[in-house]
Amino acid sequence: MDKFEPKIVAFFCNWCSYAAADLAGTSRLQYPPNVHIIRLMCSGRVSEMLILKAMSAGADGVLVCGCHPQECHYVKGNLSARRRVAGLKPFLKAIGISSDRLRLQWIGASEALKMAETISSFTQTIRNLGPSPLNKRQE
Repeated sequence: MDKFEPKIVAFFCNWCSYAAADLAGTSRLQYPPNVHIIRLMCSGRVSEMLILKAMSAGADGVLVCGCHPQECHYVKGNLSARRRVAGLKPFLKAIGISSDRLRLQWIGASEALKMAETISSFTQTIRNLGPSPLNKRQE
């Protein structure tokens, strides 16, 4: 039996989180390759439907990363992301999906190490949870 390797979709803010991912790459920091990063101009552009679509399309976990509060380039976009993620977690639990499969993290442009650690810890969390109940993969 093969070891389960999760599929993770990450929505990264262009100005902070994606810049940190770029810095991690140029700094040659190691982190699991399980994450498919999608760059958005702002984490505030991540809607509940986008998160649910990623999960229904096969993601075992979804990571949303944005600028630290009060550092958003669009003033309140990251606060919208926080509100949406917080509101979606009880819904996920109600339909039988662990709310731990969705994580929001603030990562600044210079925080490459934090970005690598976030991806590593989130990947381990999802590994521990196993495949998403939405996935129809055969083990």
